[in-house]
Amino acid sequence: QVQLVESGGGLVQAGGSLRLSCAASGRTFSNYGMGWFRQAPGKEREFVATISRSGGNTDVADSVKGRFTISRDNAKNTMYLQMNSLQPEDTAVYYCAAVVGVVFSRISSQYDYWGQGTQVTVSS
Repeated sequence: QVQLVESGGGLVQAGGSLRLSCAASGRTFSNYGMGWFRQAPGKEREFVATISRSGGNTDVADSVKGRFTISRDNAKNTMYLQMNSLQPEDTAVYYCAAVVGVVFSRISSQYDYWGQGTQVTVSS
């Protein structure tokens, strides 16, 4: 199995930027499609972005398109989420996840492994 650890969350003012990292250990990182999800208080977990095993294909939610960029460095066993023009509605716990057997996915139930999450808070 693979272990995932997120970092890079914090408190930022509206309009600011953060870069989240997801460090993987265990099995071969490049074998997994990867994704970012988030969950705000009182809301269900929602899809943010996903990236294929090679990094050649990505998909992002409409709510963050043009502001968030997902990437990965297989040599460093790490995935990233660059978040620009942050808004208060982006406040949530952000989770990274790994999926086996599919290239990438928007569906959280398909993911096999999850990190513990990192808090992102955007003040207005």
